[in-house]
Amino acid sequence: MGLKKAHGAGFDGKTVTLNNGHKMPVVGLGTWKSKPGEVAAAIKVAVEAGYRHIDCAQIYGNEKEIGGALKEVFAGGKVKREDLFITSKLWNTFHAAQDVRGALQKTLDDLQLSYVDLYLIHWPHGFARGGPTFPRNEDGTINYSDTHYMETWGEMEKAVDDGLVKNIGVSNFNARQVTEVCEKSRIKPSVNQCECHPYLTQVPLLAVCEKLGVHFTAYSPLGSGDRPWAKPTDPKLMDDEGLKAIADKYNKTSAQVLIRFQIERGVSVIPKSSNPDRIRANFDVFDFELSEEDMEKLAAFNRPWRACVPCIKDATGKDIPRDAGHPLYPFNDAY
Repeated sequence: MGLKKAHGAGFDGKTVTLNNGHKMPVVGLGTWKSKPGEVAAAIKVAVEAGYRHIDCAQIYGNEKEIGGALKEVFAGGKVKREDLFITSKLWNTFHAAQDVRGALQKTLDDLQLSYVDLYLIHWPHGFARGGPTFPRNEDGTINYSDTHYMETWGEMEKAVDDGLVKNIGVSNFNARQVTEVCEKSRIKPSVNQCECHPYLTQVPLLAVCEKLGVHFTAYSPLGSGDRPWAKPTDPKLMDDEGLKAIADKYNKTSAQVLIRFQIERGVSVIPKSSNPDRIRANFDVFDFELSEEDMEKLAAFNRPWRACVPCIKDATGKDIPRDAGHPLYPFNDAY
């Protein structure tokens, strides 16, 4: 079987049917790194352009502004609440069972919603509760929590029971971790949201998720070139000449090809932009298909290389993964 899966079971090219029967639009607007003062306008442009999926998170620091924009959008009458699929995520300092509901309620209050369509555990490893977003030890290292994500998951399930969340899932979980959640849970995760693009195709993890019936969503699908910690020597996916050649062939932008690549693999995708023209262009991806040959060319870009790994400097000044010493850190496994 080839790489193209867009017309498989549960996937109609524009929405995917999750494992509980709920439908999720395959292209959503990402809001990570969207600055205050910009994200509200981005939401309005996106909805006008046809987006019906908005990806948020408490850690992004902009949910209150997004909530104001959603209120205006609903008041305008073009879309109703039930027309939009809204995702948010539980931050690492709220993994303890007693903290999950309060964190979710804060997100709901900020977004001015009575429920979210999808709530994800943002990372499998937790930070110390009750303090700052990034709690530190005296030596500057992160103060971690030893709370296991299965304790957190039980509270996520209760949020579904109480109607505050339609679907629950995970983010940045490796194959072993997402398998454990599926095997030990009462309500299986609907989604695993992870970094994914042609430099990190995630083929083994995708296969595991597919077998488990967990849908895969790609974040940073354009390679996250605007990430704050980018170094001049890092790979630049959007500048890849092979990608540009494929885009020229279809008279599309490189970004549109990267988004279409995921759609045709059966993967949903949440490109971020605050630029109105790029927001519109990133949704204009349903009028062409990539050939199997071009899909294979893009898949062959795999390095694999991650753009989104929180790092610190060691004693020699070398960047090392900040959280690699935590037993639940996901990227110590191959996939």
